[in-house]
Amino acid sequence: MRDNTVTVTAPRTADAPPTPPRDAEPPGRGGRRRSPAAALLSWVRGGGVGTLVMFLPLLLTFGYFAWWPIAKSLILAFQRTDLITEPTWVGLSNFERVLADPLLWTALGNTAWFAVLALVIGFPLPILMAVVMAELRRTRQITSVLAYLPVIIPPVVSVLLWKQFYEPSDTGLFNSVLARLGIEPVGWLQEPALAIPSIVVQSTWASAGTATIIYLAALMSIRTELYDAAEVDGASILQRTWHVTLPQLRGVILLMLLLQLIGTMQVFTEPFVMTGGGPENRTVTLLMLVYNYAFLSGDFGKATALSLLLAVGLGLLSAVYLRLTRKWSES
Repeated sequence: MRDNTVTVTAPRTADAPPTPPRDAEPPGRGGRRRSPAAALLSWVRGGGVGTLVMFLPLLLTFGYFAWWPIAKSLILAFQRTDLITEPTWVGLSNFERVLADPLLWTALGNTAWFAVLALVIGFPLPILMAVVMAELRRTRQITSVLAYLPVIIPPVVSVLLWKQFYEPSDTGLFNSVLARLGIEPVGWLQEPALAIPSIVVQSTWASAGTATIIYLAALMSIRTELYDAAEVDGASILQRTWHVTLPQLRGVILLMLLLQLIGTMQVFTEPFVMTGGGPENRTVTLLMLVYNYAFLSGDFGKATALSLLLAVGLGLLSAVYLRLTRKWSES
């Protein structure tokens, strides 16, 4: 006999979720977070212990030589010590003595002036050199070597070499050139107004090679289709540089600018070897002041306090810089 029974299924509304199959896993079971014990057991089974054992000597060495001095400096900043006698706890006295030193504000002004001149003179130069080297396709390798050659020279050797160039007598390289033009010798490092600009020129010559190679590598990663389209539109070299190259280098430029700001605020070797802080304390920098506190006065607590103030200042400067340039770098 034929079965005429009809099974009626209620229509599913649009808002009702689909009925899961009977053998489906209940929601939340597969995505449930594992307990810490299960995660630790999985890490051990995956070879985590062996990896940790292999890297433990490296971690201990790095921690001892990198992080332990930082932790030690945090302690020394609140002590008065010469690293020989027993240190005494002085609290914030070191910071108060640093802020009360009138030479601090002179050093801060000199360092800021050095940073400004280094940005004006030394920051656009590597970009320009990289753009020119990118156009010289046949001689790009040799120009890259010549641009990076000053970086290979040891810093002290480079500074001593330029100190001879700045010799105030007629035997100096620059003054000998001026003498041929009928100009009197100039005291490049002896005149207060010329001392820091002269040091900035030497510092730019010695360090521009690294930034040039970085910019050149970034230029090589730019798609050639962009330049081809600009050439089809009749854009000149300057127009291609302004409308294609610089926008594509935006992220690298922002990073290099921040690194240069941090580096120029910690300048030490050039003024220390060239002028020793003179003339009239016009080239005393913050790190030179740290050196004077530690090795001339023997007050390592005061030197460490100034170092921490400089570190905090650079940290705040970096945070503000990244905050201000975040939208521009992401656009």
